[in-house]
Amino acid sequence: MAPIKILSVDDEQDLELLLTQYFRRKIRKGEYEFLFAHNGLEALTILLKEKDIDIILSDINMPEMDGLTLLTKINEMQNPALKCIMVSAYGDMGNIRQAMNNGAFDFATKPIDLDDLSVTIEKAAEQIAYIKQSQKEHTQLESLKTDLAVASEIQHAILPRVFPPFPENEHELDLAALMKPAKDVGGDFYDFFRIDQDHIGLVMADVSGKGIPAAIFMAVSRTLIRTIGLQGYSSDVCLAKANELLYGESTEAMFVTVFYAIYNIRTGEMEYCNGGHNSPYILRANGRVEQMPMSTNCIVGIMDGLTYTSANEQLGVGDTLLMYTDGVNEAFNTAFEEYGEPRMEHILSELNGKNCQEVIDGQLEDIRRFTDGAEQSDDITIMALKRKA
Repeated sequence: MAPIKILSVDDEQDLELLLTQYFRRKIRKGEYEFLFAHNGLEALTILLKEKDIDIILSDINMPEMDGLTLLTKINEMQNPALKCIMVSAYGDMGNIRQAMNNGAFDFATKPIDLDDLSVTIEKAAEQIAYIKQSQKEHTQLESLKTDLAVASEIQHAILPRVFPPFPENEHELDLAALMKPAKDVGGDFYDFFRIDQDHIGLVMADVSGKGIPAAIFMAVSRTLIRTIGLQGYSSDVCLAKANELLYGESTEAMFVTVFYAIYNIRTGEMEYCNGGHNSPYILRANGRVEQMPMSTNCIVGIMDGLTYTSANEQLGVGDTLLMYTDGVNEAFNTAFEEYGEPRMEHILSELNGKNCQEVIDGQLEDIRRFTDGAEQSDDITIMALKRKA
């Protein structure tokens, strides 16, 4: 532990011997270290060289630069961890009062009561330690904020953001997606990728937990599912393989709910597997809004040796598949009321027939109106695919 560095500023030479004699034990133990100056100018020179001085013990009445002027110069340094104890004659209360008004930590009167001065120095040292700890925590917090901002940029960068994503199939399908984290980084993710000429993979997922651990698990989950999916496995096999790998990597029982679909661009047929995720909606071209069957499969990454079951769905021309995370239906307003699926189905019926980006924007706007300024409690992620031909 570094010693408390004390700069004594006084034109009386005897004070140097007095202080070093009285505090000799603390000096010997490395608790205190004393430096000495004989006027304000000398003190400023020392302060420029010694950046780690903690306490200044300064006489008020000195030649060349007095203690009050020195105090003003020290205040200009804007170092809250540097404490000044001013010393003056007992009857010089006007200057002492001015020094206290100008930010001095405390004062002592001559002749100096060294026992009382020792207590004052210890009090100053306690405040200095508290301020330094606060400064350290503030620096760490600023560093964490910077790291979170970078993590947020990286997280958004790994998700597909180019729309339309398959321009060569633009006349056959419309696709749009959005992730809106509740905090700097989130645990939700969406993904889509071409498997072969006729098939694309669609992923909507929600990692358990919040913050950086969820964001890291999200990145791992997204990479694994995409890697397995690109090998052409069926949706149920893909989630089963992802489950085995994620279970081996999971810490603190983290898991992910996943809806994974393999969509045939030519026919509109969709083979899918739902691993404990919210059931997507289908906005039919005839105006109906249908919710797909509830998942009967387990969440992904929570248990070893699970098997998953796939199913099939047919999208007709003009039908839109809407996938989402529970940040949508479980959004809360200021009265702690839940947005809920009935409200969601109502707005989707009004948005039916619009393009995918308009459907997503309309859904988000309806949530914004409902929450009415309430803090977003969970990540909101939505992806929509429309069969155009």
